[in-house]
Amino acid sequence: MKQHRIARVSEAIREVAAETILFELGDPRIKNVTVTKAEVSGDLQKAKIYVSVMGTQKEQDLCMHGLKHSAGYLQSKLATRLQTRFTPTVTFIRDDGVKKSIEISRIINEALAQSRPDAQPSSAEGTADEAPVEG
Repeated sequence: MKQHRIARVSEAIREVAAETILFELGDPRIKNVTVTKAEVSGDLQKAKIYVSVMGTQKEQDLCMHGLKHSAGYLQSKLATRLQTRFTPTVTFIRDDGVKKSIEISRIINEALAQSRPDAQPSSAEGTADEAPVEG
């Protein structure tokens, strides 16, 4: 199958999944979810939906459990949108990439904050007009 068709179907699945999770699912377990990407098999029979879930480990597990139970509803939404011979079977996969990037950003900011007091005297020499304002 042509790659551009698979890419279009993947993007349609991602859009439908994001809209359905955000606006239509009433399950209280499903919250703080972002659909990051969707992958579909070459024969359009299976779809993996990658989601990023924020919160504690228990909240993440509850959310993933709720998402697995809502897969059938999401497949019915996909069937109306895709209009293909077969509706892909949906599985949700937790994507920890967003969480890891936030953690890396936090570590970098901490390292920069610790290094700034050491670098401050050399930068303060160039800004002599700021020194008298301390009082």
